Amino acid sequence: MKTAANLNFGEKAFITAIDETHPSFRRIIEIGFTPGQEIELVNKSIFNDPLAFSLRGTVIAIRKNEAESIILS
Repeated sequence: MKTAANLNFGEKAFITAIDETHPSFRRIIEIGFTPGQEIELVNKSIFNDPLAFSLRGTVIAIRKNEAESIILS
C-alpha cells in the first residue's frame, strides 16, 4: 500500500482513499485531500516533516504522519 508519505520528489499519484481511523481524517478531507485528486510532492523539509504537496492548484504542507493516512494508486 503506497501512501503520500512514500512519494519521491516530483512524483505524482492519485488519491484512492483516506484512512478513516486516523485522528486527523476529517481535517485531511477538509483541506482538499479527497479520493480521485492528483497530488504531487513538491517539497520536503530537512527531516522529511512536514511534506508539501501540490493539490488543486495550490501547495499544502502536512505532517508526515498525516501523509501516511493518504492512500495512493
